[in-house]
This record gives sequence, structure tokens and C-alpha cells, in this order.
Amino acid sequence: MTVDDTTSGAGDEPPSEPSVHPTPHHEVDHTAEPTDDPLAIRLEQLILGADRRYTPFQAARTAGVSMDLASRFWRAMGFADIGQARALTEADVLALRRLAGLVEAGLLSEPMAIQVARSTGQTTARLAEWQIDSFLAGLTEPPEPGMTRTEVTYPLVELLLPELQEFLVYVWRRQLAAATGRVVQAADDEEMVDRRLAVGFADLVGFTRLTRRLEEEELGELVEAFETTAADLVAAHGGRLIKTLGDEVLYCADDAGTAAEIALRLIEAMNQNETMPALRVGIAFGTVTTRMGDVFGTTVNLASRLTSIAPKDAVLVDGAFAEELTRTGDAPASEAQAAAQAAAAEKERQEGLEPTALPRYRYGLQPMWQRPVRGLGVVEPWLLARRGTS
Repeated sequence: MTVDDTTSGAGDEPPSEPSVHPTPHHEVDHTAEPTDDPLAIRLEQLILGADRRYTPFQAARTAGVSMDLASRFWRAMGFADIGQARALTEADVLALRRLAGLVEAGLLSEPMAIQVARSTGQTTARLAEWQIDSFLAGLTEPPEPGMTRTEVTYPLVELLLPELQEFLVYVWRRQLAAATGRVVQAADDEEMVDRRLAVGFADLVGFTRLTRRLEEEELGELVEAFETTAADLVAAHGGRLIKTLGDEVLYCADDAGTAAEIALRLIEAMNQNETMPALRVGIAFGTVTTRMGDVFGTTVNLASRLTSIAPKDAVLVDGAFAEELTRTGDAPASEAQAAAQAAAAEKERQEGLEPTALPRYRYGLQPMWQRPVRGLGVVEPWLLARRGTS
């Protein structure tokens, strides 16, 4: 996409403008014409803190950014095509200028800046949709008979906006501090891209059948309860929730013991809720590639496959995960080894000697039959359980 540099400046209407992709709404043509919903315009001004002033071309020129780069930034942020509409604000210009400034200063490469725009856009788009869904009842149901939606929505957003903004920045800073801490603790630069992690999938059993049987509202409540429980448990025990997929959650942890504890607590929590279906979990340990908050690679695929073959209310892990639990002393190499250690300690006690302190194993591992796993060859899964419950 190219722009003629002889075209008029930011304060004039250009004779012809390329089609680009900025708008914080859905793919509709926001042109600030009288046909626009007055409430939508007022809310946009309230949220953005500025009036519509620029066309996409003018915003790019004012920010000192090429039209090509501006359009790529806007697409990356997930904004829809608005053609030649005068729909952008000073905030849009400032955002473009900041991203371009990071590139010019050499702090970010251009591809990295676009990746920053994309990851931020995707994350905040989902957050905004969730918040509007959550507040929808407050936006559409007047607290008193006779009040219009306009009378309810504007003051509600006006009250919520500054508080939500401050809270968002606080949580983001907290998450950034935690992520930065993990970076500086990494052994080397290569480890930050291809890291050894425990990856777990937790999947609700029989979810497809439930979708046919439950009403939409009941199904939504079930999914929300599952995701909330999973998110709380993963966070509380030191893991990281990567994403939720309705009936499935993907999480990771830096060590096998943490991933094991999360998996077993998830199953225990689901068992305590009679409205919840059974859960199955698969965990693998190994090298994982991280990109934009997501994880990829053979280890992730293996964890997914283990979940699909796990019995309900059970956790299956791969051999590398079992070895890691053994290496860290969280599980015995075998039940025979644990029994031999216990027998030796008992013998010392009977002989009047100070018995050797027994290892405090948290988990037990039971080898299962080897089986072929689609796309990954033959694997030997292990059944994970709390010590003494296998």
C-alpha cells in the first residue's frame, strides 16, 4: 500500500485515500454522519476521551508514519476497515507515534512492534468483550421503571471507566513483574524461547452430550464455573493459565510437582461439585516454544493426546514427566523402591538403630500399557495419583 507524498497534509482532506483498518468496533462504516447512533457516539467520546477528527490517511500523516506501516499496525490491533471515514482521534495518532518511535529508537524491530500490537489487540479485545457481556444486564435493564437505556448506560460507563482502567494497569504491571522475573531467572537466552515446562490439558468428559441436554444458560453457567475454578487453582498453586476452550483448559508450570498438584486439585474440585461432569487431565514435560502468551510444540501435542486417552477422573503423564517427578523426589522411581525403603527403615527400628529418614513422596506413579498415539508414535503413559491413593 503506497501513498503519494505530494498529497495534502493532515489538516486538509486528501483527494484520494487508501483503505485501512482502524476502528475499535465491529466491521461497520463509522463516518460520524447524522445516521450514527447518538448514544454510541457519546459513549465512544467518553471512553476514548476525544472526538473523531482524522481520516486514516490524516492520522498516519500526523503521526509521521507511512500509510503502509499504519495499516499494518491497525490490522494487527484487530481494527476493522473504515475506508475514508473521519473516525480517528488524537489517541489513535499518539498510539501510532509511540509504536513508530519504539522502532525508530531501535528498542523494537518493526516485526516485533507489529507483534506487540497484535498481542495487545487480541488480549484486550477479549477482555473488552467479556466485560461488556458481564455488564450487559446493567446496561440494558434500568434500575427503575421508565428509565431509558441512554439514562442508564452513560452514567454507568462513566463511573466504571476510571476504576476499570486503574485496575487493568495494576494487574498488567503485576503480570509484567512476574513474567520479567521468569526471564531473568532463565538459564540462558535460548531457554526463554524454547523452555522446558510441564504442560497440562484438563478436559470435561462428555461435554458434547451436555450441550444437547442443557439449556444455553445452564451450559454457560457450567462453563463459567469450570473456567473460574480452573483459573483460580492454576494461579493459586503457581501455574500459568494459557487459555480456556470452553470444556478444556491449557496450563503450564515451571516444574513437574506444581503441574501435578494442579491436576489433582482440579479433579478433586470437580468431584466436589455434583453439577460438574468428570474431568480428565494429560500432562507432558519437555521443550516448549512460547509465542505471544501461547505455547507450541511436541510437548503440548503430547499433553493433548494424553488427555484424550486418560480415564475419567484421572491424570495421565508422559515418561519425561514421570522421570522429572522422580528426579525432584516428588515420587518414587517405583512402588517396589518405596516399599524397600520402608522395609529397611522398619528393620533398623527393630534392631534398635536410628531409622533412616524416609523420603516424603507426594505422588505415586503407575506405568500403563504402551500405546500408539496419533502423530507421536508409541508412548508409555503413567497414571498419577496422590501417594497412598494409587
